[in-house]
Amino acid sequence: MTGTPLHPDQVAAYLSRLWDTPVAIEALARIPGGASRETWRFDAVAGDTRHQLILRRDPGGSLIDTESETEFRAYESAQGVVPVPRAVALERDGAELERPFFIMERVEGGEVCSPFARAPFGDHAAALGTAFFGALGRLAAAPVAGTPLAGHLPAPAPDEAWRIALDYWETVIDDDADAPIPVVRAAIRRLRAAPPPPAQRVAIVHGDYRSGNMMHDGAGRMLAMFDWEMAHLGDPLEDLGWALDPIWDHFDPGSACGMVSRDDALAIWQRASGLTVDPQAMRWWALFNSVKGRAIWTSAWREFVDGGRTDPVLGLSGWYVARRQDAIIAAQLEAAA
Repeated sequence: MTGTPLHPDQVAAYLSRLWDTPVAIEALARIPGGASRETWRFDAVAGDTRHQLILRRDPGGSLIDTESETEFRAYESAQGVVPVPRAVALERDGAELERPFFIMERVEGGEVCSPFARAPFGDHAAALGTAFFGALGRLAAAPVAGTPLAGHLPAPAPDEAWRIALDYWETVIDDDADAPIPVVRAAIRRLRAAPPPPAQRVAIVHGDYRSGNMMHDGAGRMLAMFDWEMAHLGDPLEDLGWALDPIWDHFDPGSACGMVSRDDALAIWQRASGLTVDPQAMRWWALFNSVKGRAIWTSAWREFVDGGRTDPVLGLSGWYVARRQDAIIAAQLEAAA
């Protein structure tokens, strides 16, 4: 695990200034993982009140080009729509902590599964699938106007959402690939040759909505959705297609994030969103998300090999996960031929 040290005195100085009262920091510890920024947990004690908090700080370099404010505004915007921690504070310039960061409340009493776990939800998979895809549907239905994220990021036109998304991830591949990836280039050509229908509505898109970013209670209840660093405004089918990608099936073919069948996931999402899943649009966004995934794994490999980051998850993503994603793309292209 790489990153720069964070001292309790720095956090105490910041919160004491912010809250205008002496604050003591206890149990400050770095949480492993995180492709885009450092994550720290700690307790902040102010008088008789103990605050259980999480701090997310921009590192010196990151796998995915994001900014703290985008993630913070996404948490604010999702509050009351999707289970999320409450956003507490944002510092764009770093203040006492030297680099941009934000603080949110800590959610306790839950568990987060590994994407490599088989049948991670046991007998509670169906109930959790209803909560998980229902929350994603509510996010698709939630008004965008007036949200903190809409005040921070531009909204694409409904017929441009696909192009903006594809342009971004193709650029990531152009910048980070260390060798040709023919199957990805073929997929991009296919995507550009046959664009999807315009978005039914422009919505808040989480950007990485999957089982591994969700905390649950082990009994079928969704506690929180984390890691909104790739949040943006766009076609809500982008999130749905990402959650349905076979890369997240927990080695149960046909399963949506190891919870429910693909058909059930679509039905739950449609009921909650009030939108209809157009088959042509869904095929496009499914292939797009496989390309997006391959771009992320490509960046992971670049960071592992050339970026000075030694987290084995990056190496595994750029090797095994990338090969699996290539196979998924090839199967999608063959099915559409």
